[in-house]
Amino acid sequence: MLISLSEYAKLHGKSSDTIRRMAERGTLSTAHKIGRNWVVDSAEAYPVKKRNVKKEISVVSLFSGCGGMDLGFLGGFNFLGESYDRTPFNIIWANEINAAACATYKMNIGNHIIEGDINDVINDLPEKADVVIGGFPCQDISINGKMLGIKGTRSSLYTAIVAAVQRIQPKVFVAENVGGLLLKQNEASLNKILEDFSSLGYNIHHQSYLASNYGVPQTRERVFIVGTRSDLPKFNPPIPKDEKPITAQQAIGDLETLDEDKEFSHIWSLAKVSGEQGNRRLIADRPGYTIRAECHGNIQFHYSLPRRISMREAARIQSFPDNFRFPTKLRETERQIGNAVPPVLAWYVAKAVESIIIEGKTI
Repeated sequence: MLISLSEYAKLHGKSSDTIRRMAERGTLSTAHKIGRNWVVDSAEAYPVKKRNVKKEISVVSLFSGCGGMDLGFLGGFNFLGESYDRTPFNIIWANEINAAACATYKMNIGNHIIEGDINDVINDLPEKADVVIGGFPCQDISINGKMLGIKGTRSSLYTAIVAAVQRIQPKVFVAENVGGLLLKQNEASLNKILEDFSSLGYNIHHQSYLASNYGVPQTRERVFIVGTRSDLPKFNPPIPKDEKPITAQQAIGDLETLDEDKEFSHIWSLAKVSGEQGNRRLIADRPGYTIRAECHGNIQFHYSLPRRISMREAARIQSFPDNFRFPTKLRETERQIGNAVPPVLAWYVAKAVESIIIEGKTI
């Protein structure tokens, strides 16, 4: 008898998202689509994975911030009831200039992060690594910045990723930036960035991702530039989830009655409405707006409560798990969360990279 994936998931005590991924990858032999809906034979046994030890994939991380992208590449966390499996990636070296972000990284990811300007520590890079990742600073490209492009002092730091790739010669590299990189006014900057990466001999793929299509309760757009070595398959981006986006209320509704809790970062700015950027209020039945780094306390208001959202609520909207802690004060925590790559989005990109390196195929 054919049943829906959600019914099959309940039958075997698994999440619907896990079963959907198995169907898309062909793990369930009887799974197929009827129209837009997946079905599977109820008699099909749940596949039991053979125990095999995956070879560790070494990673160098630049512009690591508080660790959003790094957490996504590592996996092994839960978010809003969904499990994001541990990956074979192992971060062997990381760098961040901001001391507070390094403190958060050390608390949650590991002590391997090096604090300092990338230009001062680039000679300390490991000789070898399988993957290089980094979200280079975006302030000069963001529509909320000065729009200086790569001529700005911050966004020109993408050249540090170019230099790291040139030195290490990884199998794959992943560079992340704001969606504004694809705007017409940034065309020259984008072309220069792609030209510099292409000159290293890698096959380059760049694409904009809407975070809400990948299980992140936020309408955040980010560009990922992925380079694969010529002897590996070209990068195939992860497929968006065939589900309705997670809404703001689904993401943070359970925190509405929670009192302020500094240890849990459930604290919020008392800034009044600002004429420039402080008027936005979340809409309960839609994903959250983009969490910004430099909003100076003027983060969006809660959809129903008479206050701005808390740092923990902002972290939820960015897809950080609740056990990810921020040992920093409100403004610095706000900056770290806003600068981060959503871990769940990064996990999907990481799984696509893993498939290329380990399985020699795309997903």
